[in-house]
Amino acid sequence: MALFGALILALLAGAHAELPGCKIRITSKALELVKQEGLRFLEQELETVTIPDLRGSEGHFFYNISEVKVTELQLTFSELHFQPDQELVLQINNASWGLRFRRQLLYWFFYDGGYINASAEGVSIHTALQLSRDTIGRIKVSNVSCQASVSRMHAAFGGTLKKVYEFLSTFITSGMRFLLNQQICPVLYHAGTVLLNSLLDTVPVRSAVDELVGIDYSLLKDPVASTSNLDMEFRGAFYPLTEANWSLSNRAVEPQLQEEERMVYVAFSEFFFDSAMESYFRAGALKLSLVGDKVPHDLDMVLRASYFGSIVLMSPAVIDSPLKLELRVMEPPRCTIKPSGTTVSVTASVTIALVPPNQPEVQLSSMIMDARLSAKMALRGKALRTQLDLRRFRIYSNQSALESLALIPLQTPLKTLLQIAVMPMLNERTWRGVQIPLPEGIDFVREVVTNHAGFLTIGADLHFAKGLREVIEKNRPADTRDPRTSSAPPPSTAAV
Repeated sequence: MALFGALILALLAGAHAELPGCKIRITSKALELVKQEGLRFLEQELETVTIPDLRGSEGHFFYNISEVKVTELQLTFSELHFQPDQELVLQINNASWGLRFRRQLLYWFFYDGGYINASAEGVSIHTALQLSRDTIGRIKVSNVSCQASVSRMHAAFGGTLKKVYEFLSTFITSGMRFLLNQQICPVLYHAGTVLLNSLLDTVPVRSAVDELVGIDYSLLKDPVASTSNLDMEFRGAFYPLTEANWSLSNRAVEPQLQEEERMVYVAFSEFFFDSAMESYFRAGALKLSLVGDKVPHDLDMVLRASYFGSIVLMSPAVIDSPLKLELRVMEPPRCTIKPSGTTVSVTASVTIALVPPNQPEVQLSSMIMDARLSAKMALRGKALRTQLDLRRFRIYSNQSALESLALIPLQTPLKTLLQIAVMPMLNERTWRGVQIPLPEGIDFVREVVTNHAGFLTIGADLHFAKGLREVIEKNRPADTRDPRTSSAPPPSTAAV
């Protein structure tokens, strides 16, 4: 009975789970590019590692090592890969560091000082970044695990006491190797939980698209990693800025991502586009009013001729009044995605009237317009852009079939009006696009759009338009330049 109850609860939870309007898959093919840029950043971070002074003695041998600086860093063998369930793992093997430090040595009554070049070899680093969804729905590095070790260290002693130093240098190099081990992991922890998170903070969650609507890219759950990709599910819903808490119910087909040939794939369901159109509808944007000189001259003549019988019976003050043509979308447009293409269906009212000065307008006719637009999607940079084209158009009367027949002569001029006046306005807005949830400095290139039943996918490669260092420095939180000031975990306990 308990098992049956648990099964019912699980089914109910699944039934009420929110479906994503947008999915993003990052494949292992992207990791080589990410690794190249990430290693450059990591080298710069490790070169700033601060190694504390080393003081000690062994019998009559006293030493003080200070001013330790990293002069060279070589991360020769490295691998970046996904690890189930939520981790991104970086493995570095057989790296080497060049160091320079100041020595102050005393052996019996002999004192020596100066600078020494040293090298740390066989450096191994294993770090895993755990990725998760934070409280506002943004992807975050929630934890960093790290193991680091330096297998051997060599110091190039010279001077009159060279032989003595070579004999006693074990104490110094062992101590420095221990200190170096202790500093690597805090730097990586700081780089992941602070610096990398400052980069992820540039990914939009809820942001304005324009002055009318915004978009919600909240993660619906933690990212899921397999051995070959990282999948993320986003709400992908638009909303009117004046109704920030409004949301459209998602009853569309859930988008699916199966491909792994490109660096990244983005999928959008019909819900993504429907929520955009309904948001603009609720914001009052889907209407157009042309009065007087705004009505094309040829159309003005056709409309006056079509309604000449009605106009000629009016008073002279009304006959020569400016003409008004108003288009108003009656219900939110709907998007249909099929393998053959993407279409948008629109139903609008068309009102034709005369507008005499200082008098109420005089309606000549009211009709219904059905239009079907084709939509072509493209990714440019990190913006999803849409190009609309009028494919089908018809007008009819909601009063009588006879009146619908009388409207046939207006079919062609009104369609021409849509093509030369309305469609360019729509495309000017849709081609500006809406940003895809990617960090600052990363763009899409070489995209390919594929339509499916109920959703479309876009495969693309990634390009760093800005260096990782440049973006992080721009968005670096205040007072985080010293890794030791962050709440780092205990240093690596790897053997020294």
